[in-house]
Amino acid sequence: MLIAEESTAWPQVTGDVKEGSLGFDYKWNMGWMNDFLGYMQYDPYFRCHHYGELTFSMLYAYSEDFVLVFSHDEVVHGKGSMAGKMPGETLEAKYSNLRAAYGYMMTHPGKKLLFMGQDFGQMSEWNENESLPWDLLKYDKHSQTKAYVKALNELYYNTPALYEKDFHPDGFQWINCTSSKDNIVVFLRKTDRPEETLLVTCNFAPVTHEKFQVGVPFAGKYKEILNSEDKKFGGSGIGNSRIKASKKKEADGREDSIEITLAPLGVQIFSCTPVKEKKAEAKKAETKKSAAKKVDAKKPAKPAVKKVDAKKPAKPAVKKPAKPVAKRASGAAKTN
Repeated sequence: MLIAEESTAWPQVTGDVKEGSLGFDYKWNMGWMNDFLGYMQYDPYFRCHHYGELTFSMLYAYSEDFVLVFSHDEVVHGKGSMAGKMPGETLEAKYSNLRAAYGYMMTHPGKKLLFMGQDFGQMSEWNENESLPWDLLKYDKHSQTKAYVKALNELYYNTPALYEKDFHPDGFQWINCTSSKDNIVVFLRKTDRPEETLLVTCNFAPVTHEKFQVGVPFAGKYKEILNSEDKKFGGSGIGNSRIKASKKKEADGREDSIEITLAPLGVQIFSCTPVKEKKAEAKKAETKKSAAKKVDAKKPAKPAVKKVDAKKPAKPAVKKPAKPVAKRASGAAKTN
């Protein structure tokens, strides 16, 4: 396997030499690393002004077969460790930012490289003359960070959507890449099988968003399978414990959507299970009924038949007696 650590825009570093490429299997994505680390090092309050550094990498993501790197070069010579780079006045804030950074890296297209010691969040930068400070694992923040990176690796290993189409545009799709004011991005990772789709939400601001509407790729059930702000990773515990069923409510330019809670400084990953739309079936049935009614309306109406109650005898017709006519006698005298 050949991996090029190349920081220029030299074309066709990866690919087949028969097609004019240099023949490397992968190339370090130095552009993504510089942009994204620059974005993460800003105070969350100012990140909205640098939103393009978060999304720009997808414009050239498929020009080479890239590896996303947080390498030794970024944690030596006064640059500080990954945890040390993160903004925040408390350890909780720093490690929330760190978990969000690792979550975005793991769900972004491209292979991954994380330098040793950064997987458990050491605060000091790497020193080639010393062993890694493994004794830090006795502290919660470091053991929880290690558990989080392990969970990310397991999810990556067991989820084809995160690696199967790393170098093909069909493997990624933006849902929301315009919420610069809120520092939020939402996207899909996909395979050719809809049931393997992943929905990823990233909130790079220390703000909780309740009842946040997210457009989804299809009608279905959406389950949160990993949350960087899970308490077991040292997070706030804010998230979505229940499965979310999509509704026919437009959001992000899509017909279906779900309503979720976005954790502050959190990356949340949802599995997507398609379901048949019951409403669509009901509409079809209703259409059939209305069509049948129209056919019936065209048929000539049958003459109305008056029903006679056989139990009740008909009333006999009664003739009223004629009034007697009084005749005057011929010999009667007229009275004056």
